[in-house]
This record gives sequence, C-alpha cells and structure tokens, in this order.
Amino acid sequence: MSKDNSCNITATGREALHQRQQAAATADRRVSVAIRTAWIAGLAVIALLIGVTTWSIVGARASNTTGGGAIDGLIAPAAATDSGAVVIGKPEAKVTVTVFLDFMCPYCGQFERANGGALAAAIANGTAKLEVHPMSFLDDLSSGTKYSTRAANAFVTVANHDRATALVFSQLLFAQQPAEHSAGLTDATLAGLAAQAGAPADVVAAFGKRTYQPWVAKITTQAFDSGITGTPTVKINGQTFTGDLYTAGPLAEAITAAANA
Repeated sequence: MSKDNSCNITATGREALHQRQQAAATADRRVSVAIRTAWIAGLAVIALLIGVTTWSIVGARASNTTGGGAIDGLIAPAAATDSGAVVIGKPEAKVTVTVFLDFMCPYCGQFERANGGALAAAIANGTAKLEVHPMSFLDDLSSGTKYSTRAANAFVTVANHDRATALVFSQLLFAQQPAEHSAGLTDATLAGLAAQAGAPADVVAAFGKRTYQPWVAKITTQAFDSGITGTPTVKINGQTFTGDLYTAGPLAEAITAAANA
C-alpha cells in the first residue's frame, strides 16, 4: 500500500505492460509481411510462413499477462466512451464523476464503502452520472489468477448489457473485495455476484469468453498515458477531486456544489 493512500503502478510495471502489448502488435505486423512474401514465393512457402508467424503471435500474446488476449481487433463495450469509461446515469446530468479504479485496490474498496451510497443516490436522482474506468494493473497481486482483469472483464460484460446492473455489481465486488496477494474471487463467485446484482444467465455465462480483456488492457495503458498514476483517482467535471476520498461527506458535498454552480 502506498503512503499517499492510493494503489500506484510502478515504473517497472508500466514498462512491462507496454512491452507485452508492443510484442503482440509487432507479431501482428509480421503476419502481414509474411503473407505478402508468401504469395510471391508460392503456396508451399505460404504454408510454412503462416505456421511460423502463427507460432510467433501465440507466443507474444501468451506473454500479455494484463489483458490475456489480442490487442488488435479488440471489442469495445457499447457502454464505453473513447476515453475508456463506462458511463452510468443520465447523459444530461450536470455533474460528471469520473473514477479510475482497480477491483483489487484496497483503497478503491475504502472509497466505495465511504461514497458508494452517495454516488448511487446522485445517479438515481439525476444529479450526476458516473464514468468508471476499470483498470487491471494489479494483476500481479492475485497469485497468478489475474483477478483485476477477470473482475474488470466481468464488470464490463454486465455494463454492456445494463449499466444500472453493473453499478450494483460493482458495489458487490467491493463488498466482497479480496485481499491483495490472495487468489481473488473465483470465476464462480464473480458469476454469483453478477446474478445477485440482476444480470441474466446468458450475460453471466459470457464472462468465460473474456471478450473485453484486450479492451481493459488498452484502457489501463491509456489511463496511465493520460497522467493517471494510481487508483482511486476521482474527478468532478474533469477536475481532480483533492478532498478526503475515504470519509463519507466531502465527495457528496463537492457533487452538490458542482450541481449548484
């Protein structure tokens, strides 16, 4: 845990994330070059080069421990913005609360417990909408199970179906948040919490497809490239909130003040 009460990514961790994604992108470029060369050389060479380049891509993507999938051709959820946020609430809400979080981050859990009720109320009455950036940089703290990625993928899968349900699911994930350096919640537990939140069976069953893992990996890198250094980072109408994130009251007051401005 960091001294500034947030979960921070290390320089080494950020560089490793870039290297894993760059490896996948480099391998994909090799496919294009190989195929063009192969057509010139003939069908026999095509077969050989496709086999070699396919092996290269599989190896590069297997090493991508953040997203667990290809970066090219990623599928973005319909509920997401170009900046990598899942938006919950009425589009016309005067106040936009932006939260960068990792479901393994203990400080994010503290933030949710202090402010989750007030945020839900502000969303329900139309005062605010919530932009959630579900990040996955704490995968290394879940004993190899990539909990941050699995939880983010599950959240986004639910949000793609129904954002109100996703908000409830997020609250349940933090209510049962696993400790750092544990294996995290199992896939079965994630499924059970999603069902408890109201997600239908076919949406829950889609967790296993890991559809949004590449997108989660991309928006995690995108967040840090934009200047985010840790979680939770909270903004109100684009301005970083510098008040107390872990005590009920200050954030709610800031939302009310922004609504009345």
